[in-house]
Amino acid sequence: MKVLLIGGGGREHAIAAAIVKSRRVDKLYCAPGNAGIAKIAECVPIGVMEFDRLIDFAKEKQIDLAVCSQDDPLCAGIVDAFEAAGLKIFGTRKNAAIIEGSKAFSKQLMKKYGIPTAAYEIFTDADRAVEYLRSCDYPIVLKADGLALGKGVLICKDFDQAQDGVREIMLDKKFGSAGNELVIEEFMTGREVSALAFVDGTHYRLMSSSQDHKRIGDGDTGLNTGGMGTFSPSPFFTEEIRKVCDRTIFQPTVDAMAKEGRPFRGVLYFGLMLTPQGPKVVEYNTRFGDPETQVVLPRMKTDIIDVFEACMNGTLDKISLAFEDNAAVCVVLASGGYPLHYEKGKVIAGLENFDGKPDLYCFHAGTKFDDEGRVVTNGGRVLGITALAPTLKEARAKAYEAVRLVSFEGMYMRHDIGKAIDDAQ
Repeated sequence: MKVLLIGGGGREHAIAAAIVKSRRVDKLYCAPGNAGIAKIAECVPIGVMEFDRLIDFAKEKQIDLAVCSQDDPLCAGIVDAFEAAGLKIFGTRKNAAIIEGSKAFSKQLMKKYGIPTAAYEIFTDADRAVEYLRSCDYPIVLKADGLALGKGVLICKDFDQAQDGVREIMLDKKFGSAGNELVIEEFMTGREVSALAFVDGTHYRLMSSSQDHKRIGDGDTGLNTGGMGTFSPSPFFTEEIRKVCDRTIFQPTVDAMAKEGRPFRGVLYFGLMLTPQGPKVVEYNTRFGDPETQVVLPRMKTDIIDVFEACMNGTLDKISLAFEDNAAVCVVLASGGYPLHYEKGKVIAGLENFDGKPDLYCFHAGTKFDDEGRVVTNGGRVLGITALAPTLKEARAKAYEAVRLVSFEGMYMRHDIGKAIDDAQ
């Protein structure tokens, strides 16, 4: 079959790698793709929000299945557009993608259906938000309601910081229209876990757990980013905790969306906090996480095309989702200055060092070819170096050894990805 993958980041490179392993796929296209994806797929210069052009391309090439796992096009209705054109696509329809597209919606959904999450209030007026903050306990969390590339969350240690945060989000529009509405919620403590699930509207199949590292600096300091690294599985997501989440979070969320007339089909990302009071939801995403996908999919044994189709057909309960009994760690290599100002166009050296190493992956995020055919940096997060090994500790050591195989001017990384593994062992 012919598959069209829509997107061009590190997540899409990991998805592409899983798709080409399928016994059922003869040809993979990616729009727009990147320099790494170009090694395993034919990249086409069409943007993810160019729905008409994507649909025309899919019809012209007789694409059997399109796949989208990027928040902007999903929330804008790319799945609805493809389906209206008579094309098959894996992803979440617009009315269900709101679970990520609006934090206010997701918080209200959890409150209505008794799904455990942090206490919160929602504001559309900055003055009222500031007045409320005068009575809060600190630290406190401010969240822009809409999509903000994973960066629209501020953790404020005192009132002054929180007041500045309200101004940034609601008045200065640091995250654009995402800040028209503001969610203020209590600060939760505990271990964070990312749990991704395939969902068919009724049933779900949980993937292996993982943990992301959002802050730019070692020791979880500095600004939020799209993610600086991750590991899988999480030793803190025990079978006992999973059973609690099955009962209180996972199935109740799937059921709640169905009851709201918004049946969820696609990948549902549960950002969890394992608090002293039990697991609670930090956030939902309506697609594969990035960089969680880079450690989860390389470990998946089940044919991903079979899973995609089961989600679309409502037959996920017939699928047995299997993962290797191993571990993975991903270290993100970013451009100096990310997540604020950074330069592009830096030549990347050493990419060939990953060829022929089945336990190492160099997933491209922000890369492209320059006019001379060289691979250069083209984003804040540039590469995701993923290593597989029998244990998390071994995978972590191998990942940090592998980052030495590649280099570019201004390359930056965190040095403590997966340090929690050492603390737990």
